Amino acid sequence: MQAAVEFQHISKRFGAVQANRDVSFSIAPGSIHGIIGENGAGKSTLMSILYGYYRADGGQLLINGTPQQIRNSQEAIDLGIGMVHQHFMLVENMTVLDNVMLGSEGGFRLAAHRKQVEASLREICQRYSLDVDPLAKIQDLSVGIQQRVEILKQIYRSANILILDEPTAVLTVQETASLFAVLRLFKEQGKTIILITHKLQEILDITDEVTVMRAGTVVGSVQTTNTNKEQLAELMVGRPIETHLPRGPYAPGETVLDVKGLNLINAQQVSLLKDLNFNIRAGEIVAIAGVSGNGQSELLEVLSGMRLPSSGAVTMQGKPLPFAGRKDADGLPATFRELGIAHVPEDRLRDAVVKNFSVMMNSFLGYQKKLGKAFGLLDYKAILKTCNELLSKFDVRPADPHLRIALLSGGNQQKVVMAREMASEPKLMLVGQPTRGVDIGTIESLHARLLAMRDAGVAILLVSVELEEVRALADRILVMSGGCITGELKVEEFDATRIGLLMGGLHKH
Repeated sequence: MQAAVEFQHISKRFGAVQANRDVSFSIAPGSIHGIIGENGAGKSTLMSILYGYYRADGGQLLINGTPQQIRNSQEAIDLGIGMVHQHFMLVENMTVLDNVMLGSEGGFRLAAHRKQVEASLREICQRYSLDVDPLAKIQDLSVGIQQRVEILKQIYRSANILILDEPTAVLTVQETASLFAVLRLFKEQGKTIILITHKLQEILDITDEVTVMRAGTVVGSVQTTNTNKEQLAELMVGRPIETHLPRGPYAPGETVLDVKGLNLINAQQVSLLKDLNFNIRAGEIVAIAGVSGNGQSELLEVLSGMRLPSSGAVTMQGKPLPFAGRKDADGLPATFRELGIAHVPEDRLRDAVVKNFSVMMNSFLGYQKKLGKAFGLLDYKAILKTCNELLSKFDVRPADPHLRIALLSGGNQQKVVMAREMASEPKLMLVGQPTRGVDIGTIESLHARLLAMRDAGVAILLVSVELEEVRALADRILVMSGGCITGELKVEEFDATRIGLLMGGLHKH
C-alpha cells in the first residue's frame, strides 16, 4: 500500500541547533499515526516542514508516493494537508463562519459566498458530528468547541491528511473523548491523522502506529498493539522513568495561607468563587482537582494579585493580603511576589512570558528589582550567568539565553517559567497546570522539584486537571465544581470515582 506521507532522510538545522537529523519513516493512508518525543525532539519542526512553514535542508518528502517541494502552507493545503495547532489560530471576536472564510473569501460576491460556505459547514458538522454553530462567535465557545472549529476549517479546505499538535493539552476528559470519537470517524472516512502528543495513554488508546523521536532523530516506529507505556517512555528519554518519586514524611508546619469566606463576582454579576474556606501549611502540597472552568483559574488569579476578590479574608503567615481599599489590582502581583508568593500561571503564553523577548529576559520577568544596580540599571552579566545556570539545571533545549522564547517548544517554555518561579525561593508557590504540554521525562523532573520544595518547607497550591498528577504530588486534595469546594480528601483516600462525582457537583462531602 502506497504511504500517505513518507519522510526520506529529512534534515533541518537552525544555526547551531540540529532540529532534525536524517529522519525517515512513513505513514499509512487511513491510519492514526502518533509521533512522540521529549520537548525539543524535533516533532514540531518535522510537521512544520510537512505543512510548508519550513524548508528541509536535505532529504525528500513524498505525498501519496509523489515527491513534493512544499514551499508554503497554501501549497500544503492544495495537497490536502491540514494542521490544527496547539495554540489555536482563531479571531475571537469573529464568527465560526468568518474564521473559516478568512483567506478564501471568494471575491466580491461575499453575501452569496457566505450562504454557500454556511451550508457547507452545516453539512460537514452533521456528517462528522462536530456540533458547531457556524454563526457563533469564537469568544463565546469553550476550548473544546474552538478546537472543533479548527478541525472544521481543515475539513472545509478538503484536508485528507490532518496534523494535530498536542490537541488535548487544554481539553477536559470529556472533550478529549469527544475529539477521539471525531478522529475515529475521520479514519473510517479514509482520512490520515498525524497526532503529536506527550500523553502516552492517548497514544495507546487511539493510534495504529507510533514513531518515537529523540534529539532530532527517529529511535523507533512500532505498531501500537505491540507496545506499552513503559517501553515508549524509555524510547523517548533513553532510560527507565521513575514513577514513584521520593518524598519526605508528611509533617506540615505553620499555616502559610488561610482563606476564609472568599467570593468573586464578575462585572456581569456572575458568581465565580463562592464562600471558599481552606488553608495551606508549610511543607505540604494542596492540590485542587476539577474540570477546567470551575473557578480554579480565578482562585489562582486572586491569590497571585491579578484580580481583587469581592469579599472574604485571605492571610499570609497571619497578615492580611493587601486587597483592602483598592479599586483595581494594578501593581498588586509585584507586591505579592515581594511577600514571597510565586506564581506559575495556567496559560504561559498569555500570563507568564513575553513571546518576543529572549529566554534571558523572560528568565527574570517580575524579579527585576533583585537584579538591579544603581540608578535602576540591570546587571546583565549577573542575569546572563543566572539564566545559563537555570537553563542547565532545568535542561532547557536549546540552552540559548539569547533565543526568542517563542521559538522554544511549549514544554521548554514551561521549564523556563518553572525555573524562574522556583528560583525566587518563595514561601508560597501557586502552580497552575505545571506539566501541560510537557513530555514524560520533564514531568518526572518537575514533579521531583516540586516535591523537593515541599520537603524544604514551601507551601504549594497545585491546580491540575490530571488526576494522576494530583495523586502523585498532593498531600491533601480539594475538589472544585461551580466555584465551590465540594470535597476534601487526604491523598491516601484517593478514589477517582468519588473525585469524579465531586468534580461534577453531584454530592458534597
